[in-house]
Amino acid sequence: MHDLKWSDTEKKIARAVFDIALQKELAATMARFKELALAATTPDDLWETERFLHHARRGIDDKYDYRYSQLPLLFARLVLENLIKREELQKLGQDKLAIIDDVIELNKKYLAENDE
Repeated sequence: MHDLKWSDTEKKIARAVFDIALQKELAATMARFKELALAATTPDDLWETERFLHHARRGIDDKYDYRYSQLPLLFARLVLENLIKREELQKLGQDKLAIIDDVIELNKKYLAENDE
């Protein structure tokens, strides 16, 4: 995947989709933080809120890797997590879409096999 070439148009699409998904995830994290903070009544609740933020930040930082070599994998994951729609990626090149679709399909097969 390191040899994928990204046109200027694809880079703009990728950045827009990336930013939208990241903002959705950050908004959900902030909403959950507010719920935890409002419900906190003990010091243990306070530390639980801190643990939530720590894990959320690490997860987001690890997930949102904007290296072009990693974007097809990230976009597949975001589709699977319903943070973006596959249609939002339609204007990417067929080489990138093939990788995204393959990852989505492999994930669905894996889940189907292990769901039985």
